[in-house]
Amino acid sequence: MAYDSAATKERILTAAAAEFAEHGVAGARVDRIAASARANKRAIYDYFGDKGALFAAVLERLMTELAEAVPPEGRDLGGYAERLFDYHRAHPEALRLLLWEALELGDSPVPDEAARTAHYQEKVDAAGTAGDPRALTFFTLGLVGWSLAMPQLRRMILGPDYTEDRLRGAVANAVRALATPPPTSSDRPPDQPDGT
Repeated sequence: MAYDSAATKERILTAAAAEFAEHGVAGARVDRIAASARANKRAIYDYFGDKGALFAAVLERLMTELAEAVPPEGRDLGGYAERLFDYHRAHPEALRLLLWEALELGDSPVPDEAARTAHYQEKVDAAGTAGDPRALTFFTLGLVGWSLAMPQLRRMILGPDYTEDRLRGAVANAVRALATPPPTSSDRPPDQPDGT
């Protein structure tokens, strides 16, 4: 049987994603990735370089899969928030990897930052709301991500019976409210004060 390098790379990326999601970059071990991928450590270094480069490859694949699975559609940021919420709920490792990246890199440049910035710009362009679409996109991602990343806060603040389904709807409604421009003075009936 011929050696299948593409299959080996895929197994390595899958094993590395699980290892990094569980332990972060610093805590991840290449020997565990190799064992899980049924590959040798040499193959990992030959295909990807060091552990940091492997993490970058895992993130690149993650961002590609996420962009394909949850493209922004139309101007409904609330609907986008619901689809993103569903994706992260079904793929919790994606959010964990992004959180590990933030913890380990802080405000330093991230792997392939220019391409990822362009990816986020596409989301901003799709938002195209009357307000600040960059801020609204950032808030949308934050509401979805933070809501799922902090289950203990959901339980303590919203109560143990506040389900993820209910949270999904609340996040979508909050995003829609943020995306709705406030009424202008010309939108108010003449007898309603403008608040000044």
